[in-house]
Amino acid sequence: MVAPEGRRGPRPRPQLPAVRLVIASILIAACAIPVRAAATFEQVKAAYQPSDRLLLDRRGELLHRLRVDATVRRGQWVALADVSPALRTALVLSEDRRFYEHSGVDWQAVGAAAWANLWNTRTRGASTITMQLAGLLEEDLARARGGRSAVQKLGQAVSATALERSWRKDQILEAYLNLVPFKGELVGLDALSRTLFGKAAHGLDASEAAVAAALVRAPNAPPAQVAKRACAVLQSLQASGADCSALEVFTLAALQRRAFDASEGVAPHVARQLLPGARTLAVRSTLLAPLQRFAQGTLQQHLRELSGRHVEDGAVLVLDNASGEVLAWVGSSGLLSDAAELDFVTALRQPGSTLKPFLYAQAIAERRITAASLLEDSGTQIPTPGGLYIPQNYDRQFKGWVSARTALGASLNVPAVRTLVMVSPDAFHKQLVRLGLPLKESGDYYGYSLALGSAEVSLLALTNAYRALANGGRASATRLQAGAAPSFHSALDARAAFVVGDMLSDTNARARTFGTDSVLATRFWTAVKTGTSKDMRDNWAVGWSQRYTVGVWVGNASGAPMWDVSGTSGAAPVWAAVMGYLHRSTPSKAPAAPAGLVQQQVQFAAPGTGAPVEAARSEWFLAGTEQPRFAIKTGASGAISMGAGGQKCTQDGGVAARITAPAPGTIVALDPDIPPQRQRLNFTAQGSATRWRIDGKAVGQGTTLAWLPWPGRHRVQLVDAAGQVCDEIRIEVRGAGLTAAGRSRADAARR
Repeated sequence: MVAPEGRRGPRPRPQLPAVRLVIASILIAACAIPVRAAATFEQVKAAYQPSDRLLLDRRGELLHRLRVDATVRRGQWVALADVSPALRTALVLSEDRRFYEHSGVDWQAVGAAAWANLWNTRTRGASTITMQLAGLLEEDLARARGGRSAVQKLGQAVSATALERSWRKDQILEAYLNLVPFKGELVGLDALSRTLFGKAAHGLDASEAAVAAALVRAPNAPPAQVAKRACAVLQSLQASGADCSALEVFTLAALQRRAFDASEGVAPHVARQLLPGARTLAVRSTLLAPLQRFAQGTLQQHLRELSGRHVEDGAVLVLDNASGEVLAWVGSSGLLSDAAELDFVTALRQPGSTLKPFLYAQAIAERRITAASLLEDSGTQIPTPGGLYIPQNYDRQFKGWVSARTALGASLNVPAVRTLVMVSPDAFHKQLVRLGLPLKESGDYYGYSLALGSAEVSLLALTNAYRALANGGRASATRLQAGAAPSFHSALDARAAFVVGDMLSDTNARARTFGTDSVLATRFWTAVKTGTSKDMRDNWAVGWSQRYTVGVWVGNASGAPMWDVSGTSGAAPVWAAVMGYLHRSTPSKAPAAPAGLVQQQVQFAAPGTGAPVEAARSEWFLAGTEQPRFAIKTGASGAISMGAGGQKCTQDGGVAARITAPAPGTIVALDPDIPPQRQRLNFTAQGSATRWRIDGKAVGQGTTLAWLPWPGRHRVQLVDAAGQVCDEIRIEVRGAGLTAAGRSRADAARR
């Protein structure tokens, strides 16, 4: 009978032998495909590469996780025991209901799919979890954009059968959960659960498990379609029926969430140094996790307390004195900062007064001063090639005559500049370089302001230079990973390093500026120095104990000034807290004096009156520089030479013979509009019975000299009657001058 027009008759039912023929054909084709040796579960797990690397502390504790692969998002391998039971059940119900019954291929599902294909109807397919895993493990079986070919599907069946013979069911399910691609770049359950749900895989509930299972079937489906499939899975999970009314909103929110941060932990700056390019999934560092967390928390808490003073950035570094290993590295204030990615442990900033200990150590080592030498803290004007340099103290007050110990402990600026005048900026620059402070410019570029920290250094280099003081002047590189014993080199005289450490540990020496009960006074032995750069842009506290060196910086990434932040209210409280944590149960003893030092009782007398400048005390000296009494003669103000020679040729009345003008390094340009024979360069000096020599030739005597300039570089010396050089400067004359003959005539006419 023919069906009426417009109506279709019933489709003929296929004969049962035809279905059997299809299944038999599949079996025959499957047997013809060669079986490859399947990788073991342990090999697959070992070859798994997360897109993150882990930073561990020295004891193996997790410090930080950092994404290093931008092409794919894989989390850590998750053991099946750590997977939510709801998700395990949801995945099996959604993808492979007879997973625990078949041996890799669900022939019942294959028959149903074949039957449906004969009727041209859609089914969920016959691919089992084991077959899908085989497709993930073998590149030849990977799903193409248009789907797998018939040959690939047969290959899946063969490989799945082989997997089932060598792997346990729990291993198959565990590997599948870690390798299956989900939405977008997400691969594996750990990446999915942390990105979409913000939690570990063991914490997924039924609704979250249903959404995850739905994404396996269609990773990039629209939220509404994912929610529909998730509802079906949820209803399978809950026998009493599931309420899917809120599931669509929940699914939409989950698919939009990105909770799996690329960087997570307490040591982001160290992680960015050590983890990219690492060959292992986890890298062990020298950091100490409890100390790292304490340092970070202390810095952030202190900056919150300073929030009203316009300061938001900071950094903390802790070094082990003996090994140079970094125990804590806090590169920024984290969420409190607008520049949290910047690493202020390595950033270059002006160190302020924190360079002074190295200057005094150099002057003591060169026997220019002792810890008891008296230096005048008063207003002074130092001529330089760029004009007059007028140093000021932090509180803009002067203390008069003070010992070098007090000058350093109280962080007085003028005595430090006077000391640099003795040492010379160029020599001090070389000393800083030996200590591992690679300044960008020469000493002459910075001039006398180098004594007050006008150069730029990093917290890492500065703290390690202080570590050299802690090690008796011996310096070595820092390190973030354990290795061979450090290689030390001598960077500073051991005796001078000890004396400076003793000065910086002296609470009485700090009293004039900081008082006797400041935050710098610890209950155990420490030596510490603070520093503040120009306009309060940087504040530092760096110091050491018997075992550790700690450096702290606070400021603003933008370079904006802080408001009312002093040496004891900025970085110092953080330094003291970290030191206290380090020595909460460990003592810190003062170091033993090295050979070549002597200790002697000293007294001080003021000019004129003879009254004590400072209380009598016991003082350390380099052997041969000790003396029992320090006094200043009346009129000795300004007794420090402005050249490189130090305190020499001090005459009656205590006034040292020195060149007062021009300044060392002056460059003189001859005026082309003035006849060369009429041009003169005037020199002035203080002191009596002085004689002038230029380039080794005597040219005059007295406190003034009018010299006929000669193009070139010249050495100008001031000598006494015995020929001893009292002071020396170098100058340069540029431009066209007289010929040799003309110069001889001019000299003769002048005489």
